[in-house]
Amino acid sequence: MLKFSKLATLLAAVVATTSLASPAFAQELTGTLKKIKDAGSITIGHRETSIPFSYLDDKQQPIGYSMDLCMAIVEEVKKELAMPTLAVKYNPVTSQTRIPLMSNGTIDIECGSTTNNLTRQKQVAFAPVTFVTGTKLLVKKSSKIKTYKDLKNKTVVVTQGTTNERVIKALSDKENLNIKFLNAKDHAESFLTVKSGRAAAFSMDDVLLYGLTAKDEKPKDFEVVGDYLSYDPYGIMFRKNDGDFAIVAARALANLMRSGDINKIYDKWFINKLPSGETIGMPMSPLLKTAFVLQAFPE
Repeated sequence: MLKFSKLATLLAAVVATTSLASPAFAQELTGTLKKIKDAGSITIGHRETSIPFSYLDDKQQPIGYSMDLCMAIVEEVKKELAMPTLAVKYNPVTSQTRIPLMSNGTIDIECGSTTNNLTRQKQVAFAPVTFVTGTKLLVKKSSKIKTYKDLKNKTVVVTQGTTNERVIKALSDKENLNIKFLNAKDHAESFLTVKSGRAAAFSMDDVLLYGLTAKDEKPKDFEVVGDYLSYDPYGIMFRKNDGDFAIVAARALANLMRSGDINKIYDKWFINKLPSGETIGMPMSPLLKTAFVLQAFPE
């Protein structure tokens, strides 16, 4: 539903917002950097089922594309604070808890699959865009559902607290589809709701849907269908009005983008086999390549 030119325009606006929100460092530590220095540790908020961005491996340790990018930011924080042995702590978050836990200081950065939008920017801040996706539908192949218009009078599951939830509900109201909605606490639960037949479709970012089906024992039973129903640029989240930390995060990611190392990290999680043996098989989109070029800020 969204044209490439429109997406590019929106992306440029996000990039501009990110760059404008990063003032120069003050001499004295403030905000998140001061908190980390005083505590002697940095706390990463991570997801448990957002494959391949942030999820638990077979040892129940958080891994993924976003986790690798966050660790690059952690290394930059260590340099900035001259704390090479800085401790790293992990705290699981969900779609509903990630912003409250950021705002109240429980976590310092959130490494998951969070869309950077203007509504959320009222509460938190974001590092440069690290992925671009959009809302699609996961269905069983046997359902014959091909577009959101086929959901009339059917049941759709959504993960609570996501932008996708608002998108599909707005479409249902606008086009009088009379969709019935079920709420799930996380993406794994949403997927199981479709798998068990309790819902006809799961509305979510397409890349997360591909990740969930890749790990299922019968991935060919499912398909991701429809046009993009939204534009969702992902960003690593941190506390609002924290220019000093914004500079550190932007520097870490810009270094990866300038050097091309971010392409290797992307291939690790989206092209090559995951640690559990599955493959997402999703080449980098032209829009994401453009985002990396635009955000490879010079020192």
